[in-house]
Amino acid sequence: MLAGLDEAVLFIVVVVAFFAVLEIAFRLGRRHAHRSDDTSRSHISALQAALLGLLALLLGFNFAMAASRFDVRKTLIQEEVNAIRTSYLRAQLLPPSQGEQVSDLLRSYVAARVDFMRAGVDPAELERTSAVTTDIESRLWALAGASATVGQASPARVLVIQSLNEMFNANEKRRAALDNHVPQIVISLLIAVALGALGFIAYGYGLTGRRRHASTALFALLIATVFTVIIDMDQPRSGLIRVGEESMVRLQESMDLNRSR
Repeated sequence: MLAGLDEAVLFIVVVVAFFAVLEIAFRLGRRHAHRSDDTSRSHISALQAALLGLLALLLGFNFAMAASRFDVRKTLIQEEVNAIRTSYLRAQLLPPSQGEQVSDLLRSYVAARVDFMRAGVDPAELERTSAVTTDIESRLWALAGASATVGQASPARVLVIQSLNEMFNANEKRRAALDNHVPQIVISLLIAVALGALGFIAYGYGLTGRRRHASTALFALLIATVFTVIIDMDQPRSGLIRVGEESMVRLQESMDLNRSR
């Protein structure tokens, strides 16, 4: 539901929802103030404390889940870069003509991977770069395995095939990691508990008849900020917190420099 939603828009929507709940709950509390007593106020205070504790637990749980997924994505891009670099170096062990073909395809492969990382959430560009990547993988595998199919696999070719296999696996792992988000039901539960906690806070001071929106609004803003950071971290292709592409770009520059020599 939140995939592709701009984080700034999400923050505004969440803040508006929180403020609306505060005002509605305060008005309800003020309306019921004449029917409340010390027992009911104590009960509301107990519910406030329980919901705030649950909210803190869910915020920490969601943040930990998003952070762990973000770290996995960072690790996998380095794994893919290492696999491509290994394939590129081993390609130089092949006969000159074949090694040059494999090296050229690997340069195109890295360029396609950089384009994929920079495509953001543009579905057309993502589909195009994915198709280019798949095509290059097929050509690399056909080229590297050409002699192996007829029983002429040299040790160098076996090494290249092995590293290409690791490279393809790393690519698939990265694609899977990009699609691995914090479960939607967990995000929805966090929103529901946050709304409930803020509602009970506003209802509680509504029973006293005194408006205390200033301090509660600051608390609501902090919750909305943490929530937005969680969503931003969980969607690495958009927002402010992104998985860096520097290592892949450095590999591309290194391969281009090696080609010009």
